Amino acid sequence: MGEYNPELEEGVGSEVGEELKEPAMYKVLLLNDDYTAMDFVIEVLRFVFHKSIEDATQIMLNVHHNGVGLCGIYSYEVAETKTNTTGALARERGFPLKCIMERE
Repeated sequence: MGEYNPELEEGVGSEVGEELKEPAMYKVLLLNDDYTAMDFVIEVLRFVFHKSIEDATQIMLNVHHNGVGLCGIYSYEVAETKTNTTGALARERGFPLKCIMERE
């Protein structure tokens, strides 16, 4: 091994003092419609979003009564995956359930 040369490390620590930005977070929302079964919405919330039966029921009721329900807040990639998975499951089962993501 060669001798230690501090010049080789110049600039290595220069980025340490810079503030790292947190990644943008995205809300994943379910939108109400007149055709999707409430049981299916609960199933999606439990399977895709890993919600308890109590939480899934509360979110489903928010969707039903308020037109929209918050499923969770995630990084872009996770939100996109959950949105796409929900849409695919709804289409597969013949429901028009809409799931969207919105920057927080």
